[in-house]
Amino acid sequence: MRITIDGAGRIVVPKAVRDAMGLEAGREIDMVFTDGRIEIEVAPARVKIEEHDGLPVAVPIDDLPPLTDEIVRDTIEATRR
Repeated sequence: MRITIDGAGRIVVPKAVRDAMGLEAGREIDMVFTDGRIEIEVAPARVKIEEHDGLPVAVPIDDLPPLTDEIVRDTIEATRR
């Protein structure tokens, strides 16, 4: 997939890629330059550790999209390939 950088140095991530990665406006991403390649990943969710019933639990700091059955099913299928 070939895209063009605009005069301000911006690139547009094509809709099909945004959809596949679950990217929406305002979503944080991590970008690294490695071995001549630009790699983009969804930034991990920021969490804080709280204790619930004597056990540590990771609680999201930011609002996260709901985890649906479809997302879980797709993730399981993707790891089986």
